[in-house]
Amino acid sequence: MNTVSTAAQTTRSRVLSQAVIEAAKRMKVGPTDLGLIVGFSQPTASRLLREKFSIPEGSKEWELSAHFVRLYRSLSSMVGGDDALVESWLKSPNKAFSQQIPLDYIKRVDGLIHACNYLDAHRATV
Repeated sequence: MNTVSTAAQTTRSRVLSQAVIEAAKRMKVGPTDLGLIVGFSQPTASRLLREKFSIPEGSKEWELSAHFVRLYRSLSSMVGGDDALVESWLKSPNKAFSQQIPLDYIKRVDGLIHACNYLDAHRATV
């Protein structure tokens, strides 16, 4: 691999890692929950949140992290950027997810994907 692609990968890794950190902070998602959502151990998720770890590009964790950011962005745009409403939605039972709390629902890969698709579909109608 040449230096340019290694540098580009490092940059993309930092960008996605920072986006995950920001989304987790705004949604008040801690390292235990974040780890379960994106596939990291709790200690690795904690290092990520402290900016001591970057998500490796091309990994499953990379893919799940991208969906986690997608979820935040969709939800935030629906509520006008009000992070209190984002957190409330994430932590309240929801009929669309069989009365499950979305935070628990998105800890499964199919739940995260379904929640992203659900929000995207509803955002399109706004």
